Amino acid sequence: MVRKQTARRRGSGGSRGGGPRETLRWLGRGLAIVAFVSGVWLSSWILRLDRVVAERFEGRTFNVPSKVYSAPLIVYPGMDWQRIDLRGWLVRLSYREAVRGGPLEAGRYTWRPGELRVHLRAFDHPLRPEPARDLALRLGQGVIQEIVEVRTGESVDVVVLEPEPVSAFLGSDREQRDLVHLEDLPRHLIAAVYAVEDRRFEEHHGVDLRRVMGAMLVNLRAGRIEQGASTLTQQLVKNFFLTPDRTFNRKLQEVVMALIVEARYEKAEILEAYLNEIYLGQRGATQVHGVGEAARLYFGKSAADLSVSESALLAAIIQSPNGISPHRRPERAVARRDLVLELMRDQGYVSERGYRLALAEPLNVAAVTQDSGEVRYFLDLLSQQLPEVYDETVLASEGLRIYSTIDPRLQRAAARSLRSGLERIEALMGRDPATDAPLQGCLLAMRPQTGELLALVGGRDYGLSQWNRCTQARRQVGSVFKPFVYVAALDRRSGPAVTLASRLVDEPLEVPTIDGVWRPENYDHQFRGDVSVRDALERSLNVPAVRLGQQVGIDRVIAVARALGIRSPLPEVPSLALGTAELSPLEVARAYATLANGGRRPTPRSFVDVVETDGLAHENRPLEGSVPAIDPATAYLAVTLLQGVVDRGTGVRVRSSGMTGPIAGKTGTTDEEFDLWFVGFTPELVAVVWVGFDEPATIGLPSSQGALPIWTDFVRDVTGSHVRGAFPRPSGLEEVAIEPSSGARAMRGCPERQNELFLRGTAPRATCPPGVHPPGDDEQSGVIRRTLRRLFGP
Repeated sequence: MVRKQTARRRGSGGSRGGGPRETLRWLGRGLAIVAFVSGVWLSSWILRLDRVVAERFEGRTFNVPSKVYSAPLIVYPGMDWQRIDLRGWLVRLSYREAVRGGPLEAGRYTWRPGELRVHLRAFDHPLRPEPARDLALRLGQGVIQEIVEVRTGESVDVVVLEPEPVSAFLGSDREQRDLVHLEDLPRHLIAAVYAVEDRRFEEHHGVDLRRVMGAMLVNLRAGRIEQGASTLTQQLVKNFFLTPDRTFNRKLQEVVMALIVEARYEKAEILEAYLNEIYLGQRGATQVHGVGEAARLYFGKSAADLSVSESALLAAIIQSPNGISPHRRPERAVARRDLVLELMRDQGYVSERGYRLALAEPLNVAAVTQDSGEVRYFLDLLSQQLPEVYDETVLASEGLRIYSTIDPRLQRAAARSLRSGLERIEALMGRDPATDAPLQGCLLAMRPQTGELLALVGGRDYGLSQWNRCTQARRQVGSVFKPFVYVAALDRRSGPAVTLASRLVDEPLEVPTIDGVWRPENYDHQFRGDVSVRDALERSLNVPAVRLGQQVGIDRVIAVARALGIRSPLPEVPSLALGTAELSPLEVARAYATLANGGRRPTPRSFVDVVETDGLAHENRPLEGSVPAIDPATAYLAVTLLQGVVDRGTGVRVRSSGMTGPIAGKTGTTDEEFDLWFVGFTPELVAVVWVGFDEPATIGLPSSQGALPIWTDFVRDVTGSHVRGAFPRPSGLEEVAIEPSSGARAMRGCPERQNELFLRGTAPRATCPPGVHPPGDDEQSGVIRRTLRRLFGP
């Protein structure tokens, strides 16, 4: 009985174990569950990768920084070609010297003694588009003597040169690209890329297994990685979505995403994306991506115009853009280019003759021009003046073309003059900029007729300080404000007529204010007694300016300043006549531009057009001119006053430096010499210089020794020592001889006389010698009537 029970228990235990068959059944179920879970995870992973691919390809594929272009350069016979830096323009626009004996293609030039021949590229511009032109410029005696159209032999009066690319609104990745479309590219460029990077691109489905096996064999034989097997699609995926880490997981993602891309999109779409994405070198700190931007970097031309040899070079440097850079390693670049050409021949993309011609083409790359840091101040103002719809994100991604007003030649001159001027002043002060707080400054230049900002340097170093002292800083202006007081007094609407011959009292003065009695003094603490209006401004005398302000009324002075373009708060106090208001250099420039422009107030502008990717100008800002602000004749009187400042007064250092021609200006030095100003203008240029410390401190120099020399250096650099043109004289003025010391009208027998300008009807009635009756309206009318009777009878 016991044995049977034991046997029964054993049999029962064997039944619960199930044997090998039951074990396999449970193992199969476990594997099925694992496979199911793995399949779900793998499917979700693939779907997630698919969503990532779709979002990138079907959204905005690329962020394209908006580019800023300068105003076009206009040249004509008689222009100083060295002063406009014609040779530098060719370099900055990536024009290349033509191969001797070869054709002069667009974008190339030859420079021989006495002649520049250049084949200008066509360029688009919303206001001034130009076709390609083959021109010969005859040079002699430092000027362009003649411009000839080579094809027709006809002389050309004016040529508009291509705007320079000034800078770009780069995003945080600092990538620059110029998008291209596949149909616009030459076939030999695509062939070059195929030949060296992926010869079976049109056949595989994202991964080339044949190439993978071949690379494995090569690498095994060599014992190291000598050959890669990534297709164009895999390279695109790696650049678009993945990190450069060399891990199995990243490589697996690359393969899967490449297969997804090939399954979803046409070969042409993939190739176009690759050609726009591939990294091809550096321009300073900016990464150059895509064949479009690379063609401009290396050859100064559109990718559509690349030759076979140039296309082979671009394809050659894909492997290592910095290691095979034609700028830094030309020998390696040429060797790799020749290899690409050989592959193109062997694979049937070029004929034997085409191969040999391309092989013989010398390496001729364009010079690299760096983005100037000083231009960033201008770009900051530009971004502020653009409509709000163009925010920082849009500017960094939408690929806008912004046509600005900046003149690169003037911008470079402004940066040089300000930098050297500040260094000179620091040397005079005995300061060490390496240890002491740096002296700062600002220089801006404007065209008075239109308000176009031609140059703007808002500080010493944009990298150290982005604070734009031309537009954001407001400092006391000192005597720079005085001309507004004189304009208010000369205006007929200000009450009893004040003229340039009127006499002002320069004697001790007490002015009651809410803070007590104010006793203004002149800069040298001296008084001169009776002075003329002209003499008072030329010497920048304080007391006569305060008296004149009180006579006219500070409210009237403020009204005139507003009419001229001043927008900052103006305190209604007697000391306003001496410039205690805090203004920005930009609004000071606008006010003086109004005087230079015959009383018409311009609107400061930094751009004229914004062209979006559809090729249409969406923010056209035509240079429509300016609006009437003050009487043109009164404005002209102010101009002659300011010319006197430069000819005989506090601005005479402009003349002693050798500058000639029509120049007007005004110095300004604030209390304790915290701020130094000089505002000067010619018929076509207004320039403002401010010098000071960000935290106000004494400089120890007057503006005539601080700001004025910077202004003079700048203007001489851009115009030469002789300023051309003239300030146009409006109607409504008469010129009368006066006796200088009294301001009386000089008649026959007066011992001294000088001519002076007056608004018609405001010339002095008193005479020198006294008692001689000046010709009045009745006498003048009688003279006219008698003359008419003699000519035509009663």
